[in-house]
Amino acid sequence: MKVKTSITLSEDLLRVLGEQAGDGRSRSEFIETALWAYIAHVRRAELSARDLEIINRRADYLNQEAADVLDYQAIS
Repeated sequence: MKVKTSITLSEDLLRVLGEQAGDGRSRSEFIETALWAYIAHVRRAELSARDLEIINRRADYLNQEAADVLDYQAIS
Protein backbone atom coordinates (compact mmCIF):
# COMPACT_ATOMS: atom_id res chain seq x y z
CA MET A 1 0.00 0.00 0.00
CA LYS A 2 1.30 3.43 -0.89
CA VAL A 3 0.98 6.31 1.57
CA LYS A 4 1.28 9.91 0.48
CA THR A 5 3.93 11.83 2.40
CA SER A 6 5.73 15.12 2.18
CA ILE A 7 9.49 15.71 2.25
CA THR A 8 11.58 18.81 1.87
CA LEU A 9 14.40 18.73 -0.70
CA SER A 10 16.79 21.34 -1.99
CA GLU A 11 16.02 22.87 -5.37
CA ASP A 12 19.25 21.45 -6.79
CA LEU A 13 18.39 17.92 -5.64
CA LEU A 14 14.86 18.23 -6.98
CA ARG A 15 16.20 19.35 -10.35
CA VAL A 16 18.65 16.44 -10.57
CA LEU A 17 15.96 14.08 -9.36
CA GLY A 18 13.69 15.18 -12.20
CA GLU A 19 16.50 14.70 -14.70
CA GLN A 20 17.39 11.25 -13.40
CA ALA A 21 13.80 10.05 -13.17
CA GLY A 22 13.31 10.96 -16.82
CA ASP A 23 10.06 11.03 -18.72
CA GLY A 24 9.16 7.38 -18.11
CA ARG A 25 8.67 7.38 -14.36
CA SER A 26 7.68 9.70 -11.57
CA ARG A 27 9.99 11.25 -9.04
CA SER A 28 8.17 9.25 -6.37
CA GLU A 29 9.02 5.99 -8.14
CA PHE A 30 12.62 7.10 -8.51
CA ILE A 31 12.90 8.04 -4.83
CA GLU A 32 11.30 4.76 -3.71
CA THR A 33 13.70 2.74 -5.89
CA ALA A 34 16.67 4.74 -4.61
CA LEU A 35 15.63 4.30 -0.99
CA TRP A 36 15.16 0.54 -1.35
CA ALA A 37 18.60 0.30 -2.97
CA TYR A 38 20.12 2.33 -0.14
CA ILE A 39 18.39 0.23 2.52
CA ALA A 40 19.69 -2.95 0.85
CA HIS A 41 23.20 -1.44 0.82
CA VAL A 42 23.00 -0.54 4.52
CA ARG A 43 21.73 -4.02 5.42
CA ARG A 44 24.55 -5.68 3.44
CA ALA A 45 27.09 -3.42 5.16
CA GLU A 46 25.66 -4.33 8.57
CA LEU A 47 25.83 -8.05 7.75
CA SER A 48 29.40 -7.69 6.47
CA ALA A 49 30.43 -5.83 9.60
CA ARG A 50 28.83 -8.52 11.76
CA ASP A 51 30.55 -11.27 9.79
CA LEU A 52 33.90 -9.50 10.03
CA GLU A 53 33.47 -9.09 13.77
CA ILE A 54 32.77 -12.84 14.11
CA ILE A 55 35.79 -13.71 11.95
CA ASN A 56 38.04 -11.37 13.92
CA ARG A 57 36.77 -12.77 17.21
CA ARG A 58 37.53 -16.31 16.00
CA ALA A 59 40.76 -15.44 14.14
CA ASP A 60 43.11 -17.36 16.43
CA TYR A 61 41.01 -20.51 16.19
CA LEU A 62 40.61 -20.19 12.40
CA ASN A 63 44.33 -19.56 11.93
CA GLN A 64 45.15 -22.64 14.01
CA GLU A 65 42.74 -24.73 11.92
CA ALA A 66 44.39 -23.49 8.73
CA ALA A 67 47.86 -24.27 10.10
CA ASP A 68 46.70 -27.79 11.03
CA VAL A 69 45.41 -28.36 7.50
CA LEU A 70 48.68 -27.14 5.99
CA ASP A 71 50.69 -29.34 8.35
CA TYR A 72 48.55 -32.33 7.40
CA GLN A 73 49.04 -31.61 3.68
CA ALA A 74 52.81 -31.29 4.15
CA ILE A 75 52.97 -34.67 5.90
CA SER A 76 50.79 -36.49 3.35
